[in-house]
Amino acid sequence: MYLCNVSTNMDIALPRDFRDRENFPFIIAGPCSAESEGQVLRTARQLADNPVVKVYRAGIWKPRTRPGTFEGVGEKGLLWLEKVKAETGLKTTVEVARTDHVEKALKHGVDILWLGARTVVNPFVVQELAEAMKGVSVQVMVKNPIIPDLKLWIGALERVNAAGIKQLFAIHRGFHYFEKSPFRNAPMWEIPIELKRLVPRLPIIVDPSHICGRRDMLQEISQKAIDLEMDGLMLEVHENPAAALTDAAQQISPDELKAMLDKLVLRQRTGSPDFESRLEVLRTEIDKLDGELLQILAKRLEIIDEIGDYKRKNNITILQMKRWAGIIADRFSIGTNLGLREDFLKKLLNLIHKESIQRQTKIFNKNQPEE
Repeated sequence: MYLCNVSTNMDIALPRDFRDRENFPFIIAGPCSAESEGQVLRTARQLADNPVVKVYRAGIWKPRTRPGTFEGVGEKGLLWLEKVKAETGLKTTVEVARTDHVEKALKHGVDILWLGARTVVNPFVVQELAEAMKGVSVQVMVKNPIIPDLKLWIGALERVNAAGIKQLFAIHRGFHYFEKSPFRNAPMWEIPIELKRLVPRLPIIVDPSHICGRRDMLQEISQKAIDLEMDGLMLEVHENPAAALTDAAQQISPDELKAMLDKLVLRQRTGSPDFESRLEVLRTEIDKLDGELLQILAKRLEIIDEIGDYKRKNNITILQMKRWAGIIADRFSIGTNLGLREDFLKKLLNLIHKESIQRQTKIFNKNQPEE
Protein backbone atom coordinates (compact mmCIF):
# COMPACT_ATOMS: atom_id res chain seq x y z
CA MET A 1 0.00 0.00 0.00
CA TYR A 2 1.27 3.47 -0.91
CA LEU A 3 -0.17 6.40 1.04
CA CYS A 4 0.69 10.06 0.52
CA ASN A 5 0.12 12.53 3.36
CA VAL A 6 -1.02 15.41 1.18
CA SER A 7 -4.38 17.10 0.70
CA THR A 8 -5.42 18.95 -2.40
CA ASN A 9 -8.43 21.03 -3.44
CA MET A 10 -8.10 21.12 -7.20
CA ASP A 11 -11.11 22.44 -9.12
CA ILE A 12 -11.54 19.89 -11.89
CA ALA A 13 -14.32 19.86 -14.47
CA LEU A 14 -14.69 16.36 -15.86
CA PRO A 15 -14.26 16.53 -19.65
CA ARG A 16 -17.32 15.50 -21.64
CA ASP A 17 -15.47 12.51 -23.08
CA PHE A 18 -15.23 10.99 -19.59
CA ARG A 19 -18.84 11.36 -18.52
CA ASP A 20 -20.19 8.09 -19.88
CA ARG A 21 -19.05 4.53 -20.55
CA GLU A 22 -19.34 4.90 -24.33
CA ASN A 23 -15.94 6.55 -24.47
CA PHE A 24 -14.28 4.06 -22.10
CA PRO A 25 -11.44 3.52 -22.41
CA PHE A 26 -10.45 6.93 -23.78
CA ILE A 27 -7.85 6.25 -26.49
CA ILE A 28 -5.09 8.61 -27.61
CA ALA A 29 -2.85 7.34 -30.40
CA GLY A 30 -0.27 8.53 -32.87
CA PRO A 31 3.44 8.51 -33.62
CA CYS A 32 6.13 9.29 -31.08
CA SER A 33 7.34 12.00 -33.48
CA ALA A 34 5.85 13.88 -36.40
CA GLU A 35 8.48 13.09 -39.04
CA SER A 36 6.93 14.24 -42.32
CA GLU A 37 3.59 15.53 -43.54
CA GLY A 38 2.94 12.28 -45.37
CA GLN A 39 3.73 10.10 -42.37
CA VAL A 40 1.53 12.21 -40.09
CA LEU A 41 -1.46 12.24 -42.43
CA ARG A 42 -1.27 8.58 -43.48
CA THR A 43 -1.07 7.43 -39.87
CA ALA A 44 -3.96 9.73 -38.90
CA ARG A 45 -6.19 8.47 -41.72
CA GLN A 46 -5.69 4.88 -40.63
CA LEU A 47 -6.36 5.73 -36.99
CA ALA A 48 -9.50 7.67 -37.91
CA ASP A 49 -10.96 4.45 -39.33
CA ASN A 50 -11.00 3.12 -35.75
CA PRO A 51 -13.90 4.88 -33.93
CA VAL A 52 -12.35 4.07 -30.54
CA VAL A 53 -9.49 6.52 -31.15
CA LYS A 54 -10.48 10.03 -30.02
CA VAL A 55 -7.21 12.01 -30.02
CA TYR A 56 -4.18 12.07 -32.31
CA ARG A 57 -0.82 12.55 -30.59
CA ALA A 58 2.48 13.48 -32.20
CA GLY A 59 5.72 14.86 -30.82
CA ILE A 60 6.64 18.16 -32.47
CA TRP A 61 9.46 19.16 -30.12
CA LYS A 62 11.39 16.16 -28.82
CA PRO A 63 13.47 16.56 -25.63
CA ARG A 64 16.35 14.21 -26.42
CA THR A 65 18.93 13.14 -23.86
CA ARG A 66 21.86 14.08 -26.10
CA PRO A 67 22.22 16.66 -28.88
CA GLY A 68 22.61 15.57 -32.47
CA THR A 69 19.66 13.16 -32.45
CA PHE A 70 16.27 13.90 -34.01
CA GLU A 71 14.68 16.65 -31.91
CA GLY A 72 11.45 17.06 -33.84
CA VAL A 73 10.35 19.06 -36.86
CA GLY A 74 9.21 22.07 -34.85
CA GLU A 75 6.41 24.46 -35.72
CA LYS A 76 5.83 23.21 -39.26
CA GLY A 77 4.54 19.98 -37.71
CA LEU A 78 1.67 21.96 -36.21
CA LEU A 79 0.50 22.77 -39.75
CA TRP A 80 0.34 19.03 -40.42
CA LEU A 81 -1.77 18.54 -37.29
CA GLU A 82 -4.15 21.24 -38.48
CA LYS A 83 -4.65 19.16 -41.64
CA VAL A 84 -5.18 16.02 -39.54
CA LYS A 85 -7.90 17.75 -37.56
CA ALA A 86 -9.62 19.18 -40.64
CA GLU A 87 -9.52 15.92 -42.59
CA THR A 88 -10.24 13.30 -39.90
CA GLY A 89 -12.06 15.18 -37.13
CA LEU A 90 -9.65 13.78 -34.55
CA LYS A 91 -8.61 16.06 -31.71
CA THR A 92 -4.88 16.73 -31.53
CA THR A 93 -2.35 16.84 -28.69
CA VAL A 94 1.33 17.77 -28.47
CA GLU A 95 3.93 18.04 -25.73
CA VAL A 96 4.94 21.55 -24.69
CA ALA A 97 8.12 22.29 -22.77
CA ARG A 98 8.54 26.07 -23.22
CA THR A 99 6.17 29.01 -23.15
CA ASP A 100 6.63 29.62 -26.88
CA HIS A 101 5.56 25.99 -27.47
CA VAL A 102 2.30 26.78 -25.68
CA GLU A 103 1.72 29.91 -27.77
CA LYS A 104 2.46 28.17 -31.07
CA ALA A 105 0.36 25.10 -30.27
CA LEU A 106 -2.63 27.24 -29.32
CA LYS A 107 -2.20 29.40 -32.43
CA HIS A 108 -2.50 26.27 -34.57
CA GLY A 109 -5.60 24.97 -32.79
CA VAL A 110 -4.12 22.09 -30.80
CA ASP A 111 -6.88 20.77 -28.53
CA ILE A 112 -4.85 19.25 -25.69
CA LEU A 113 -1.43 20.26 -24.42
CA TRP A 114 0.70 17.86 -22.43
CA LEU A 115 3.56 18.37 -20.02
CA GLY A 116 6.23 15.70 -20.28
CA ALA A 117 7.93 13.71 -17.53
CA ARG A 118 11.18 15.67 -17.75
CA THR A 119 9.34 18.98 -17.54
CA VAL A 120 7.26 17.98 -14.51
CA VAL A 121 10.36 17.48 -12.35
CA ASN A 122 11.05 21.23 -12.50
CA PRO A 123 8.42 23.35 -10.67
CA PHE A 124 9.91 26.57 -12.10
CA VAL A 125 9.27 25.42 -15.68
CA VAL A 126 5.82 24.08 -14.80
CA GLN A 127 4.91 27.45 -13.27
CA GLU A 128 6.07 29.30 -16.40
CA LEU A 129 3.98 27.00 -18.60
CA ALA A 130 0.97 27.41 -16.32
CA GLU A 131 1.29 31.20 -16.55
CA ALA A 132 1.32 30.92 -20.36
CA MET A 133 -2.00 29.01 -20.21
CA LYS A 134 -3.84 31.56 -18.07
CA GLY A 135 -7.11 32.74 -19.58
CA VAL A 136 -7.07 30.01 -22.24
CA SER A 137 -9.76 27.36 -22.67
CA VAL A 138 -7.67 24.27 -23.33
CA GLN A 139 -7.38 20.77 -21.96
CA VAL A 140 -4.05 19.84 -20.37
CA MET A 141 -2.45 16.49 -19.56
CA VAL A 142 0.34 16.22 -17.00
CA LYS A 143 2.64 13.21 -17.13
CA ASN A 144 4.13 11.83 -13.95
CA PRO A 145 7.71 12.96 -13.22
CA ILE A 146 10.46 10.53 -14.14
CA ILE A 147 11.12 9.92 -10.42
CA PRO A 148 8.49 8.21 -8.23
CA ASP A 149 7.38 11.32 -6.34
CA LEU A 150 3.60 11.68 -6.08
CA LYS A 151 3.83 15.07 -4.35
CA LEU A 152 5.82 16.42 -7.28
CA TRP A 153 3.20 15.09 -9.73
CA ILE A 154 0.35 16.59 -7.70
CA GLY A 155 2.26 19.88 -7.43
CA ALA A 156 2.48 20.14 -11.21
CA LEU A 157 -1.23 19.40 -11.56
CA GLU A 158 -2.03 22.02 -8.91
CA ARG A 159 0.06 24.69 -10.66
CA VAL A 160 -1.76 24.13 -13.94
CA ASN A 161 -5.14 24.01 -12.21
CA ALA A 162 -4.38 27.25 -10.33
CA ALA A 163 -3.86 28.94 -13.71
CA GLY A 164 -7.55 28.30 -14.47
CA ILE A 165 -7.21 25.02 -16.36
CA LYS A 166 -10.08 22.87 -15.11
CA GLN A 167 -10.16 20.18 -17.80
CA LEU A 168 -7.11 18.39 -16.53
CA PHE A 169 -5.85 14.82 -17.03
CA ALA A 170 -2.95 12.91 -15.53
CA ILE A 171 -0.81 10.57 -17.63
CA HIS A 172 0.87 7.62 -15.97
CA ARG A 173 3.95 6.68 -18.02
CA GLY A 174 5.94 4.81 -15.38
CA PHE A 175 9.00 5.79 -13.33
CA HIS A 176 12.73 5.51 -13.79
CA TYR A 177 13.87 2.51 -11.77
CA PHE A 178 17.48 1.65 -10.98
CA GLU A 179 16.94 -2.02 -10.22
CA LYS A 180 16.72 -4.61 -12.99
CA SER A 181 13.25 -4.58 -14.50
CA PRO A 182 11.52 -5.84 -17.66
CA PHE A 183 10.06 -2.35 -18.10
CA ARG A 184 11.53 0.76 -19.64
CA ASN A 185 9.82 2.66 -16.81
CA ALA A 186 8.48 0.71 -13.84
CA PRO A 187 4.67 1.06 -13.57
CA MET A 188 4.58 1.29 -9.76
CA TRP A 189 0.77 1.11 -9.92
CA GLU A 190 0.43 2.04 -6.26
CA ILE A 191 1.30 5.66 -7.15
CA PRO A 192 -1.45 6.36 -9.74
CA ILE A 193 -3.89 4.41 -7.55
CA GLU A 194 -3.09 6.75 -4.67
CA LEU A 195 -3.48 9.76 -6.99
CA LYS A 196 -6.94 8.46 -7.93
CA ARG A 197 -7.83 8.19 -4.24
CA LEU A 198 -6.64 11.71 -3.49
CA VAL A 199 -8.20 13.32 -6.59
CA PRO A 200 -11.12 11.06 -7.59
CA ARG A 201 -12.43 13.38 -10.33
CA LEU A 202 -9.07 13.49 -12.13
CA PRO A 203 -9.00 11.22 -15.21
CA ILE A 204 -5.83 9.12 -15.40
CA ILE A 205 -4.56 7.99 -18.80
CA VAL A 206 -1.94 5.22 -18.88
CA ASP A 207 0.92 5.35 -21.40
CA PRO A 208 1.86 1.66 -21.93
CA SER A 209 4.35 2.58 -24.67
CA HIS A 210 6.69 4.37 -22.26
CA ILE A 211 6.09 1.91 -19.44
CA CYS A 212 6.99 -1.08 -21.61
CA GLY A 213 9.54 0.30 -24.06
CA ARG A 214 8.77 -2.71 -26.26
CA ARG A 215 5.69 -3.64 -28.20
CA ASP A 216 5.38 -7.26 -27.04
CA MET A 217 4.33 -6.13 -23.52
CA LEU A 218 1.74 -3.53 -24.53
CA GLN A 219 -1.28 -5.85 -24.38
CA GLU A 220 -0.52 -6.99 -20.84
CA ILE A 221 0.04 -3.49 -19.46
CA SER A 222 -2.98 -2.06 -21.27
CA GLN A 223 -5.20 -4.75 -19.76
CA LYS A 224 -3.71 -4.13 -16.33
CA ALA A 225 -4.51 -0.42 -16.66
CA ILE A 226 -8.13 -1.16 -17.52
CA ASP A 227 -8.46 -3.70 -14.71
CA LEU A 228 -7.21 -1.05 -12.25
CA GLU A 229 -9.97 1.36 -13.39
CA MET A 230 -7.66 3.79 -15.15
CA ASP A 231 -9.61 5.94 -17.59
CA GLY A 232 -7.78 5.49 -20.87
CA LEU A 233 -4.65 4.68 -22.82
CA MET A 234 -2.14 6.72 -24.79
CA LEU A 235 -0.23 4.59 -27.28
CA GLU A 236 2.46 5.32 -29.82
CA VAL A 237 1.30 4.27 -33.28
CA HIS A 238 3.27 4.71 -36.51
CA GLU A 239 2.40 3.78 -40.10
CA ASN A 240 5.73 1.92 -40.30
CA PRO A 241 7.10 1.36 -36.76
CA ALA A 242 10.36 -0.22 -37.93
CA ALA A 243 11.26 3.00 -39.78
CA ALA A 244 10.36 5.39 -36.93
CA LEU A 245 12.98 8.02 -36.12
CA THR A 246 12.34 7.79 -32.38
CA ASP A 247 11.34 4.95 -30.04
CA ALA A 248 10.80 2.44 -32.84
CA ALA A 249 10.79 -0.56 -30.45
CA GLN A 250 7.69 0.58 -28.58
CA GLN A 251 5.53 1.71 -31.50
CA ILE A 252 2.90 -0.36 -33.29
CA SER A 253 0.98 0.00 -36.53
CA PRO A 254 -2.66 1.15 -36.70
CA ASP A 255 -3.75 -2.42 -37.53
CA GLU A 256 -1.83 -3.75 -34.53
CA LEU A 257 -3.47 -1.13 -32.34
CA LYS A 258 -6.94 -2.22 -33.49
CA ALA A 259 -6.15 -5.88 -32.84
CA MET A 260 -4.80 -5.05 -29.40
CA LEU A 261 -7.79 -2.92 -28.39
CA ASP A 262 -10.20 -5.60 -29.67
CA LYS A 263 -8.60 -8.08 -27.26
CA LEU A 264 -9.07 -5.87 -24.19
CA VAL A 265 -11.52 -7.25 -21.65
CA LEU A 266 -13.68 -4.40 -20.35
CA ARG A 267 -15.01 -5.43 -16.96
CA GLN A 268 -17.88 -3.82 -15.09
CA ARG A 269 -16.98 -1.47 -12.24
CA THR A 270 -19.98 -2.70 -10.28
CA GLY A 271 -21.83 -6.02 -10.38
CA SER A 272 -25.28 -7.48 -9.75
CA PRO A 273 -27.03 -7.03 -6.36
CA ASP A 274 -25.98 -10.57 -5.33
CA PHE A 275 -22.38 -9.86 -6.34
CA GLU A 276 -22.30 -6.55 -4.46
CA SER A 277 -23.86 -8.19 -1.38
CA ARG A 278 -21.24 -10.96 -1.29
CA LEU A 279 -18.47 -8.43 -1.93
CA GLU A 280 -19.68 -6.32 1.00
CA VAL A 281 -19.57 -9.36 3.30
CA LEU A 282 -15.95 -10.03 2.30
CA ARG A 283 -15.00 -6.38 2.67
CA THR A 284 -16.56 -6.26 6.13
CA GLU A 285 -14.40 -9.23 7.12
CA ILE A 286 -11.32 -7.40 5.77
CA ASP A 287 -12.25 -4.31 7.80
CA LYS A 288 -12.54 -6.46 10.93
CA LEU A 289 -9.17 -8.14 10.34
CA ASP A 290 -7.51 -4.79 9.61
CA GLY A 291 -8.78 -3.49 12.93
CA GLU A 292 -7.33 -6.52 14.72
CA LEU A 293 -4.02 -6.12 12.88
CA LEU A 294 -3.75 -2.48 13.94
CA GLN A 295 -4.52 -3.35 17.56
CA ILE A 296 -1.84 -6.06 17.51
CA LEU A 297 0.65 -3.68 15.89
CA ALA A 298 -0.09 -0.97 18.47
CA LYS A 299 0.43 -3.51 21.29
CA ARG A 300 3.70 -4.63 19.69
CA LEU A 301 4.96 -1.05 19.60
CA GLU A 302 4.01 -0.54 23.26
CA ILE A 303 6.27 -3.47 24.12
CA ILE A 304 8.99 -1.99 21.87
CA ASP A 305 8.79 1.19 23.95
CA GLU A 306 9.22 -0.87 27.12
CA ILE A 307 12.23 -2.63 25.60
CA GLY A 308 13.74 0.72 24.59
CA ASP A 309 13.35 2.11 28.08
CA TYR A 310 14.78 -1.07 29.62
CA LYS A 311 17.83 -0.91 27.30
CA ARG A 312 18.40 2.75 28.18
CA LYS A 313 18.28 2.13 31.91
CA ASN A 314 20.78 -0.72 31.53
CA ASN A 315 23.04 1.18 29.13
CA ILE A 316 22.50 -1.29 26.24
CA THR A 317 22.66 -0.24 22.57
CA ILE A 318 19.45 0.04 20.57
CA LEU A 319 20.40 -2.19 17.63
CA GLN A 320 20.98 -5.87 18.44
CA MET A 321 22.05 -7.45 15.15
CA LYS A 322 22.00 -11.04 16.37
CA ARG A 323 18.42 -10.62 17.55
CA TRP A 324 17.39 -8.90 14.29
CA ALA A 325 18.95 -11.66 12.17
CA GLY A 326 17.07 -14.25 14.22
CA ILE A 327 13.78 -12.39 13.75
CA ILE A 328 14.29 -12.28 9.97
CA ALA A 329 15.00 -16.02 9.74
CA ASP A 330 12.13 -17.00 12.05
CA ARG A 331 9.49 -14.71 10.50
CA PHE A 332 10.51 -15.69 6.98
CA SER A 333 10.07 -19.35 7.87
CA ILE A 334 6.65 -18.78 9.44
CA GLY A 335 5.46 -16.39 6.74
CA THR A 336 6.49 -18.47 3.73
CA ASN A 337 4.83 -21.54 5.27
CA LEU A 338 1.66 -19.46 5.49
CA GLY A 339 1.89 -18.65 1.78
CA LEU A 340 3.31 -15.11 2.05
CA ARG A 341 5.90 -13.97 -0.49
CA GLU A 342 9.46 -13.32 0.69
CA ASP A 343 9.62 -9.85 -0.92
CA PHE A 344 6.41 -8.87 0.89
CA LEU A 345 7.74 -10.18 4.20
CA LYS A 346 11.01 -8.33 3.72
CA LYS A 347 9.25 -5.00 3.11
CA LEU A 348 6.88 -5.54 6.04
CA LEU A 349 9.58 -6.52 8.52
CA ASN A 350 11.86 -3.70 7.44
CA LEU A 351 9.04 -1.19 7.89
CA ILE A 352 8.26 -2.48 11.39
CA HIS A 353 11.94 -2.58 12.30
CA LYS A 354 12.46 1.00 11.08
CA GLU A 355 9.57 2.21 13.25
CA SER A 356 10.93 0.25 16.23
CA ILE A 357 14.39 1.82 15.88
CA GLN A 358 12.90 5.31 15.55
CA ARG A 359 10.77 4.87 18.68
CA GLN A 360 13.66 3.52 20.75
CA THR A 361 15.93 6.32 19.51
CA LYS A 362 13.32 8.85 20.61
CA ILE A 363 13.22 7.25 24.07
CA PHE A 364 17.04 7.40 24.34
CA ASN A 365 17.19 11.04 23.20
CA LYS A 366 14.32 12.09 25.45
CA ASN A 367 16.15 10.84 28.49
CA GLN A 368 19.59 12.28 27.71
CA PRO A 369 20.92 14.31 30.69
CA GLU A 370 21.00 18.05 30.12
CA GLU A 371 24.46 19.67 29.84
